[in-house]
Amino acid sequence: MQFAAMLRVVLAILTTLGAAAPVSSQEAYPSRPIAVVVPFPPGGVADIVARPVAEALSRVLGVPVIVENKPGAGGGIGMSYVAKAKPDGYTLLLALSSISILPEADKVTGRSPMYQLGEFVPIARLTADPTVLAVRSDSPWNSLADFVADARKRPGAISYGSSGNYGTMHMPMEMFAASAGIKLLHVPYTGGGPAVVGLLGGNVDALSTGPSTVIQHVKAGKVRLLASWGDKRLASIPEVPTLLESGYDAVFFQWSGLFAPVGTPEAALARLREAARAAAADPKFVAAMATVETPVQYMDAPDLQRFWDVDAKKLGEAVRRVGKLE
Repeated sequence: MQFAAMLRVVLAILTTLGAAAPVSSQEAYPSRPIAVVVPFPPGGVADIVARPVAEALSRVLGVPVIVENKPGAGGGIGMSYVAKAKPDGYTLLLALSSISILPEADKVTGRSPMYQLGEFVPIARLTADPTVLAVRSDSPWNSLADFVADARKRPGAISYGSSGNYGTMHMPMEMFAASAGIKLLHVPYTGGGPAVVGLLGGNVDALSTGPSTVIQHVKAGKVRLLASWGDKRLASIPEVPTLLESGYDAVFFQWSGLFAPVGTPEAALARLREAARAAAADPKFVAAMATVETPVQYMDAPDLQRFWDVDAKKLGEAVRRVGKLE
């Protein structure tokens, strides 16, 4: 009887240990490299933010955090890839505000949306900058007034590049053109980086882009900024007027944020939120953003969700105003 009692005790201990094993394995997150998908080519705003933040996250989490560029369809291919990825915390998305635009654009054009907003859960916002109107320094436009006057004289003659139809470089220009009563020629590229190359190479005349992608060219004397889409002037470029103060009802912020597929374990999300908070304050990340004149504007998941809900509604309305593109 004594042996039987001891056997029952041993079996109970083994059962308890066995039941605890899955919990321990869950608590080990992260235990292998994490991929941060950038749905655009290298050189654009998302990529410029993703690389230093991935390095900061690696330092915080103690595992490699690798940036993977998956461009195409204005960001839709990369975002769809993450939406369908296994929700285990090892595939994340570095998205721009275009995450809110593309599903609505698909509806407007009669396509089945590549993903839905509800397929993502926010982790943190990292930056939020208004786009700027950039032209080459050898262009004939020294001011916003020059640009608008010329566009009114030559409807459809002035071209601008973008990261793709309905993207974060396309929509602000359409908002501005509608407010100014001008017609511009849209030339979509596969991402922000190639669009900047197109501007520098003389293939397009103008861009609406995040300051980070062109500030080095402004400092080098190759690019001139005519206006920004902010609700107030940027501290880093106080000489550049806003469209709003110039009489045009066009305000647009190109923000960046980290997202995970819906269904990602709460423990992993909590760890990622902690890591994102630390990464946003990491001196090397802050310095990298300062180099491209992009201040960190961190926002934790609950606040980002509320911000995102409002922003997505506004952008959806803008897409519907633009309607189906020919």
